[in-house]
Amino acid sequence: MTAALVLPFAGVVAAFGIAPDTLTDPVPRARVVEELALPAVELRAEAAQGYWREERIQRGDTLAALIARLGADDPEAVEFLRTTRTAKALYQLIPGRAVRAQVSAEGKLLALRYRNGGAALTVERSGDGFKVSNQPLELERRVLMASGEIRSSLFAATDAANLSDAIAIQIADIFSTDIDFHRDLRRGDRFSVVYEGYYDQGEPVRPGRVLAAEFINQGRFYRAVWFQYAEGQGGYYTPQGRNIRKAFLRSPLEFSRVTSGFTNARFHPVLNQWRAHRGIDYGAPVGTRVKATGDGVVEFAGRQGAYGNLVVLRHQSKYATWYAHLSGFAKGLRKGARVTQGDVIGYVGATGLVTGPHLHYEFRINGAHQNPLRVVLPSAPPITAEQKPVFDAAAAPLARRLDLLRGTLIARLD
Repeated sequence: MTAALVLPFAGVVAAFGIAPDTLTDPVPRARVVEELALPAVELRAEAAQGYWREERIQRGDTLAALIARLGADDPEAVEFLRTTRTAKALYQLIPGRAVRAQVSAEGKLLALRYRNGGAALTVERSGDGFKVSNQPLELERRVLMASGEIRSSLFAATDAANLSDAIAIQIADIFSTDIDFHRDLRRGDRFSVVYEGYYDQGEPVRPGRVLAAEFINQGRFYRAVWFQYAEGQGGYYTPQGRNIRKAFLRSPLEFSRVTSGFTNARFHPVLNQWRAHRGIDYGAPVGTRVKATGDGVVEFAGRQGAYGNLVVLRHQSKYATWYAHLSGFAKGLRKGARVTQGDVIGYVGATGLVTGPHLHYEFRINGAHQNPLRVVLPSAPPITAEQKPVFDAAAAPLARRLDLLRGTLIARLD
């Protein structure tokens, strides 16, 4: 009775054994040799159509060398590609890009495809000549996932995870109101990200939007998911629906370092005297983009004494932010112009009373200076009750992907 219960289950995972001295009937075997006719007609037709081959452009490549490496021996095609203006995208061969060609068994170039930016250049043999077309790419969208650990910087960690700088900048923007990426990062901090990737015939073309992200900074967990609440409009929220965007960014620069903090007594490096420093100085190269930390109106844009080139933004009625020592202003920036949080308003410089290039940033409430790194920032509106069911349905699968990534360290998953 016991054997009857066990055997069916055991058979699922293992083959049955044979007891010693058991007689078994021999299995008859026969050798069969048969000649098979090859489908010669079909092979000849396929050869006539040619075969596709792909090569990467190498530094120093000429058009003739590239065509030869693709398997073509076709001076007529090389001369056409070299002289026709409709194929001018091939005049400048960019190392690393892929070129695909269809070549006949006789070495004739039948077709060529080259991706140039957001378009595909296609050359096809037509009768005794060639025809050229340049069409927008029809990209395939994929949802990708990656995670990494901070060893030195965010950019180094995203590079190690095979992520582009565009994704790193988005991660920094998403969490910029909670994490100061100039001074808060620590070795061992971790991130996970779910993002869009766009492909052309299986080859990555460009990254898209970050759809969800998690950042663990000094033991504190931050999560955000993207939600599009109207056509062309969306934002990042916690999985519970709280808007992670504050009314102000914590810093007006994407990446830099704090060179001088907010203090009542600082020895001025130019005036050589002790005086209050009512803002934060961020050291960065000349030309680094400076962003508006909040939605507002330009109250002043021009030169003002020791501040050098200065932009002052008014936010609502009681908040104001100052951006000093700029090398220049964003195009079209003028008094009375409206700006949105994250808009570029100018560029780091060394104008005014300075010893080197940096941005001096001030945050004022009702005219009183506040420490930009310590002031409590008001939050933006959360998901409305009407939007909550749609938001929950969109956020749940993204949150599950982040759950999958937590506790793992992977380069990238499709």
